Amino acid sequence: MQKLEVIGGKKISGTVIISGAKNATLPILASTILTNKKVIINNVPVVRDVETMAELLKTIGSSIKFNKKKKKILIHNKKSLKTFAPYNLLKTMRAGVLVLGAMLTKYRIAKVSLPGGCAIGSRPIDLHLNALKKMGAKIKIKNGYIHASAKKGLKGGIIKFPKISVGATENILIAACFAKGETKLRNCAIEPEVEDLIIFLKKIGCRIEKIGKRSINVFGIKKLKPAKHKIIFDRIETCTYIIAAALTKGNLKIKNIIPKIISTEIKLLNKMGVKVVIKKDHIIVSRPKKLKSINIVTRPYPGFPTDLQAQIMILMTKAEGVSTIQENIFENRFMHVSELRRMGAKIEIKGNKAKVFGKSKLNGAELMATDLRASVCLVLAGLIPSSKTVINRIYHLDRGYEKIEKKLSQCGAKVRRLQ
Repeated sequence: MQKLEVIGGKKISGTVIISGAKNATLPILASTILTNKKVIINNVPVVRDVETMAELLKTIGSSIKFNKKKKKILIHNKKSLKTFAPYNLLKTMRAGVLVLGAMLTKYRIAKVSLPGGCAIGSRPIDLHLNALKKMGAKIKIKNGYIHASAKKGLKGGIIKFPKISVGATENILIAACFAKGETKLRNCAIEPEVEDLIIFLKKIGCRIEKIGKRSINVFGIKKLKPAKHKIIFDRIETCTYIIAAALTKGNLKIKNIIPKIISTEIKLLNKMGVKVVIKKDHIIVSRPKKLKSINIVTRPYPGFPTDLQAQIMILMTKAEGVSTIQENIFENRFMHVSELRRMGAKIEIKGNKAKVFGKSKLNGAELMATDLRASVCLVLAGLIPSSKTVINRIYHLDRGYEKIEKKLSQCGAKVRRLQ
């Protein structure tokens, strides 16, 4: 099993180019099941989850070519696809369940494995399944698989999500594209990755209208058209590198982004003392001598993202005073805390709240990653002490961060992969 060795004490400076967003790429790839027209997707991140989704599409018969060097995917489905998504491909990837809506709305039947992914809470798919039932689907769960059918096709209607869910919004948005009549989605997620999916779906010919802040209307269609699309930048990767520069007192230029999309995160980091100079398509990061404590609550976009909670916790360990994090999205997302404590961090957990005591002296240690964002949190922690830190189980890291050791090394870090 591969490991990552980090010897800290080096400034993260220079220039880093941000990859396309994994969380935008996956639903867009799932949605290509809808079309038999030629689709070209650019700025695709070469990460494990995207490779798994591409493999899933190949398995069901999709004509897909992934040029990893050019970060480009070409899809041209000329024949009907299979409607079976197996466990061996969905066990490591939560987003695999997004093929359910596409298969069901196009072929009126689907058998999809219950998804896997990070162990950060139950993350039930009830919101997906209940919405599909309201659209006329019959659904049973048997032997770890979702068996869904809609013999007469899905029907439009009013779908109000009882809680905001990115995955449910995306799945039902895709399903509604071929449903009969109009589907009114309410209390939708409005993350930039959902917006990118909408942009793509409209490019291939779907009729979608945003009505108000969290309301989307979808009008069922039958014919689609060819399209090209460039994946939006990865906002979580962007903020991870902002924190890396701030932790190490570096001066880092971060390119290939849209700064206004991460305005909430930049404002909070500014409050902590991180200096961010904003340009049109890039930012320049530096930090003063002192970092200030802060209190953060994770919320759906445009609030502070749960996917950045672990990373900012590291910055809090170096700030003046006591900071707090209230995790409102997932109920089991503090598993990295025990590893940080092994490095010397002083953190108290009570329910969904973490109290982080600043000015902690962190020491190198051998660590175990538990999920994707916890993995990168431990890498960030390893950048601080001049002693060696080894992070085990980095397959989580490879699911969502493209060439992280190479990018960090190019910015001055001492990081290498061990077999």
